[in-house]
Amino acid sequence: MPVIVEPDQQVTAALLRCLPPGSQGVVTLELMRAWLNQHSDEYVVVIGPTVPHHLALEVSMELRTTRPAVSVVLVRHELTTDVLTSAMQAGARDVVPMSSPDAVLAAVDRAYQLYLALRGSGTIAHQGKVITVWAPKGGVGKTTIAVNLGLALAEHGARRVCVLDLDLAFGDVAITMQLFPGHTIEHAIGSESSLDAEQLDGLLTKHEASLMVLAAPAHPDVRDRVSAALVARVISVLKETFDYVVIDTAPAFDEQTLTALDETDEIVLTATLDVPTLKNVKVALETLDMLQIAPGHRHLLLNRADEEVGITAERVEAILGLRPAAKVASSLDVAAATNAGTPIILKNPQHPASLAFVDLAARLSDQSSIAAPLAAISSEPAGSGGLGGGRLFKKRKAAVA
Repeated sequence: MPVIVEPDQQVTAALLRCLPPGSQGVVTLELMRAWLNQHSDEYVVVIGPTVPHHLALEVSMELRTTRPAVSVVLVRHELTTDVLTSAMQAGARDVVPMSSPDAVLAAVDRAYQLYLALRGSGTIAHQGKVITVWAPKGGVGKTTIAVNLGLALAEHGARRVCVLDLDLAFGDVAITMQLFPGHTIEHAIGSESSLDAEQLDGLLTKHEASLMVLAAPAHPDVRDRVSAALVARVISVLKETFDYVVIDTAPAFDEQTLTALDETDEIVLTATLDVPTLKNVKVALETLDMLQIAPGHRHLLLNRADEEVGITAERVEAILGLRPAAKVASSLDVAAATNAGTPIILKNPQHPASLAFVDLAARLSDQSSIAAPLAAISSEPAGSGGLGGGRLFKKRKAAVA
């Protein structure tokens, strides 16, 4: 997946349009280095035209020795003899004009072919991790959690993350982030057997914090037309492109949600400290056990976790048999940030709720500590897992029988 270094967002958008689906844009060289640290299979760095030439040369020289399999493509507004000579001496693989999208794409393709030759393989498989945020009861803050967790995992561009809104009747991911998508998962209906990365890329909406969103349909009556087969196909294609896919689901055991759970590596179960919710979570856990869904990969998040209500985290563990992995206390700041369309992890990275999301991201990525090249925004890592797909419906039939 090519990574573009370019401070100007309009230039980045123009470059992304001529590069393969899954390409990523970052605004600083520091974030480019963070991206490379997370992606050992990266094959090209595209340095945009507004990056000062002397810095572009420094990066070329650095990568020539530290990452010889990673090509550097310099995109410049003007190609002069001095620019070409200095770039080649620094180790840049190609120098191309910004005015020629075809030249940019051709240079990236040459870099890919070189990488394949160096690796001795005709193909490079990428499989991201799927994290599903789920609750058996509505109104517990599931969408707020999914959005903030996705932003933490993205690390402001160091990782490529997509939030998939599978609350197909009443999904709120887009509006929570003040996004107004031109396309939703509805536009993939009918593509169960043909959907590919390029087609799906055209349905995604980009958030300014380097997060992509596949929005839910605008109207509830579309829900029944989004088949379980389409859900499985969408998740499969997203895994090929993204490092992490965070799924916000409906509070139900419907076919679409069950399909998502079957494709999930890690499940974040969301609960609040009230008896009806905990009862529902208890029943849901028993159902997950019966269907053998994600044993050992369930993470309980207690939202609005104020022990003054009379139920402690220890009591929750005794009731559910599952130790809370994270707690987010009630806060007007979180509600205000959500209402303003700026998730708390962006509005206030040092807020206790933001730190809780960062810590959960670290747990999911199995990292005890997380470097944050993101002082400007908030973020941190993501999930790992170990639950394969393709088993749920067989198990469910067996359980029902």
